[in-house]
Amino acid sequence: MKKREFLRTLGLAGLGLAARPWLHSGVPFRAGQPEFGRKHWAWLATDLLSSPDSMQRRFAVMRKAGIDAILPEIYDGHRAYYKSAHLPVEELWLENLLPLARAEGLEVHGWMWSMPCNIEEVRRDHPEWFVVNRKGESAAEKPAYVDYYKFLCPSHRGVHEFLAATVTELCQHRDLAGVHLDYIRYPDVILPEALQPKYGLTQDREYPEFDYCYCDDCRNDFKNQTGIDPMTLENPPANALWRQFRYDRITHLVNDTLIPIARAHGKAITAAVFPDWNLVRQQWPAWKLDAVMPMLYHTLYKKGASWIREETEKGVRSLQGRAPLYSGILIFRLDEKEFTAAVEASLEGGANGVVLFEGGAMSDALWQAFRAVVGR
Repeated sequence: MKKREFLRTLGLAGLGLAARPWLHSGVPFRAGQPEFGRKHWAWLATDLLSSPDSMQRRFAVMRKAGIDAILPEIYDGHRAYYKSAHLPVEELWLENLLPLARAEGLEVHGWMWSMPCNIEEVRRDHPEWFVVNRKGESAAEKPAYVDYYKFLCPSHRGVHEFLAATVTELCQHRDLAGVHLDYIRYPDVILPEALQPKYGLTQDREYPEFDYCYCDDCRNDFKNQTGIDPMTLENPPANALWRQFRYDRITHLVNDTLIPIARAHGKAITAAVFPDWNLVRQQWPAWKLDAVMPMLYHTLYKKGASWIREETEKGVRSLQGRAPLYSGILIFRLDEKEFTAAVEASLEGGANGVVLFEGGAMSDALWQAFRAVVGR
């Protein structure tokens, strides 16, 4: 099941709720972050059925409503939707979109899945690349929660090379403005309370079957650094060094492997991130991205629009002016009033703009509401 199908079917996503030790309360809040300017985005789920004329009309509507950039899903962990030499290719969707978007004045940033890998050849030839939970189970054989949660481990050189190849290929597209990283994290160690019953779970702590990664490379590298095998810890989740080790593994992948490739090709690089990153080991305030896009899907947390404003403020503070933040808004099941409140809360919280999930599902009424807010 794909990410968008998972969201629509369950009405929830695997996002965690916990304390945020990364907030810097002493940093002054600068509403709007004016030094970066205003910009609005839309994620665009893979659509192989719409005709070029239909896509052109959709882009025209987006641009007229105030969207500046789109993030089409061109690699979904299974197959590529662009010409690739190392991924299975379904169709050259990206190549078809680029001239259509350019004609409407829209930037295009290629949205790629990062750590989930559901390519059978990779699973067969490189089983050691996949994360292993505290019970010793590999995600290649027994993924957590849903079948597509076959996550790769950032401790493996081969994984770095695999993801670097994808970013490098995307950077070859002259008209592509940037690369957008999704699922750049570990699997969720704790799901939101509202989602747990759908899997018959009560996650009142970090259980071994959802706690990653304990593969040989991670254990050996941590032992070389600290003298400790994490499997010998009485309570591994409570160990600050072990927790930070895993944060740093993802940070190293982003900062030292993927970002330099985009920089070398003159491309922007951004990421979809969790507002509460510690339960997916995703310390994104430490990343050197061109922009971050926290997924502030308030309805999944059973929160109101004020939560979006609060989380946006916290995210802006955590970045300390290093990069712009664009608040991700889940549009499903929102009426025009609720949608307007979500966009307003993002901007009031200091976001440089919003990112809509997803542009293809926006109704005429929602586009009209969006234009009314951002056009003020």
